[in-house]
This record gives sequence, C-alpha cells and structure tokens, in this order.
Amino acid sequence: MDIEFDGKKYKLASKHQKEWGKELISELSFKGNETVLDLGCGDGILTEQLSFLVPYGNALGIDASINMIETAKMLCKNNLDFIHMNINEINFENEFDFIFSNAALHWVKDHKQLLKNIYRALKTHGIILWDFGGFGNCFYFIDVIQKKISENKYKKYFKNFEWPWFMPSKSQYEKLISAVGFSAYTITEVNRDRYFSTASEMIKWIDQPCIVPFIKYIPYEIKEEFRQEVIEEMLKRTHQSNNTYFETFRRIKVYAQK
Repeated sequence: MDIEFDGKKYKLASKHQKEWGKELISELSFKGNETVLDLGCGDGILTEQLSFLVPYGNALGIDASINMIETAKMLCKNNLDFIHMNINEINFENEFDFIFSNAALHWVKDHKQLLKNIYRALKTHGIILWDFGGFGNCFYFIDVIQKKISENKYKKYFKNFEWPWFMPSKSQYEKLISAVGFSAYTITEVNRDRYFSTASEMIKWIDQPCIVPFIKYIPYEIKEEFRQEVIEEMLKRTHQSNNTYFETFRRIKVYAQK
C-alpha cells in the first residue's frame, strides 16, 4: 500500500517523534567520518542532526513519501542528501556504519526481508539503532479506527484494505532478528505513553500520520465527515480530567551489530 504524507504538516505535528529521535541519537557514538542511513526519514530533521555528528562522513535519508522527501530536500548540504525510496526496495551493500530509524518501521510489514536487506547494507561491525511502534502502541486510535471502518456506513470502502502497520512484541522481534546473523543484538520494550496538552495537538497527530492510510479509501465527498467522526471519538475516549488527551506509545527499540 503506497501512502503519501504531507511533509509540512508532519513537521508541525511530530513534536514527540522528534523528542524520541533526539534521545535515540544521543545513544550513538561517532568519530565523525561515518556513513549513516536514516530509514523513513520523514521531514529530514533528525537526518540533519545525524549529519552534524559526521562532518567528515555523510548522512542519507530515505522515505517512500514524495512529499516528505521534497520537504526534507530543503535541508540538503554537502554531507546530507535525501532519496525517494521505499524501504522494502533498498539494495545497498557494505555501505553504512550506522543505520538509524525513528518512529517509522512499524509502517514496514515484512521485517524478515528488511533485516536481511539491512544486514547486507551494513559494513562489517556496522550498527543499527531503531525505535518503532510495538505491541500495545496507539491502543485508543487503533480501537477507534477499527470500529469506524467496520461500521455499515464505511465498511464497503475497506473490502480490499490492507492493515498498514506491523507492531510486534519483544519476543516476536527476537525470533526475527536471531535468524539474520548479527554478532550481537538487544531488543527492548519502551513505554513512551503521552499526554497531549491540547485537543489541537491531538488532532494534528491524528491527521498526520495516523488517519492517512484510512482516509484515502473514503470518497472525497464524505472524507471530512469520516475524519470528524474519528476525531470526535478519539477526543472523547482519550480526554483526561486535567483537560489533556492520553494515548499509549509502546515502542520496540532495536540495537544490533554486524
């Protein structure tokens, strides 16, 4: 399923993803001459931060969304570039010291193939560090959207719909990565549950990226009606007594060395 996002809107709606990404980057140690690949780079902000840490190396961001890449390309410089590429189709070989990904790989359905491709793309002793949605992630949104697309009013539009995410448990992922050949790996479950400070902040997150793979199936004349119904139900379900809005963010963090 090809999904197109709005890079500019995502930049405004991805505050918590950026916070997680900065934290993840801080766990890496650079000499300054490494080559780095950012999988699912989005608007490129985190890829740019990686490029600052490898002034004598280079950083490359890839994303399947043309709009995301167009937004990211505004950041290009000597050691920073972006390519429109589906993560499923990467074919690099022995090219990267680090392969990084933040809040993106739950959009990739076949991690068995992904891990094989990534292993091939790494240099000897190369490292991957990823954070993506795991089991229990976005509980409220997933419950709301599953019920919404099952309603009589909408279910006819989802006859050929393919669920967009792979959100594994720690044990599931350990089985996948153990078959690849990494010399060492650590899989960690991370709880990043979040309180959105306002309804507006929650709505921005729903619009980009959560509802995108669903709303594309709805006819134009009722898209806004569908969107409003999802938003209203989400705000009702997640509203807290202190007027914040709560959602679960359960992550899988993957560290591995070739």
